[in-house]
Amino acid sequence: MNLARTAKLVAQAFDAALVKAGGTLPVWVTLLSVKSRELANQRELAGMIGIQGATLTHHLNAMETQGLLTRRRDPKNRRVHQVALTAAGEVLFETLRTAALAFDKQLRVGLPDDRLAEFAEVLAALRANVEAPSFGRLLTDFPGDKNDILPRSRKPARNVKL
Repeated sequence: MNLARTAKLVAQAFDAALVKAGGTLPVWVTLLSVKSRELANQRELAGMIGIQGATLTHHLNAMETQGLLTRRRDPKNRRVHQVALTAAGEVLFETLRTAALAFDKQLRVGLPDDRLAEFAEVLAALRANVEAPSFGRLLTDFPGDKNDILPRSRKPARNVKL
C-alpha cells in the first residue's frame, strides 16, 4: 500500500509541475515518446505510453489541433499514421523537459546516489516479480486456501496507516 500511495502522490505532483509549465502528463509522455523516435506510428506510440489506441487518438487529435504534432499516412501502409513533432511541439517538449528535470532534482534532494541506485534495483525487482508468470497465477488463484490468509488481530494497533 505504501508503494501505491507514494507512486500516486509523486505522479500527482509531477502532473501538477507539468501543468504549471504548460502541459500535462499525457502530453509529456506523448511528446517524449515521439521525440525518442524520428517518426513513430500510432500503434507503437500507444504501446510505448501504455494506453489504448482510442485514448491515444484522443490525445493526438487535441495535440494536432494545438499544432504540437503532425500525423501523415505511411506511404508503405496507408492504414498506419506516422507522428512527428512540429516546431511548437519541439518548444513545448523542451519546456516540459526542463520542468521534468527540475522536478526530478527536487524529488531526489537528500538522497545519495548509492541509495538511489539501490532503490532503482528494488523497483526493477518488484517490476520483475509482477511480470513473472507465477504472479499472474497468484492473482487468478487468490485467495486460494483459507490457511494462506494471515489472521487479523482482534484489536487494530493504534496509529497504523494502511
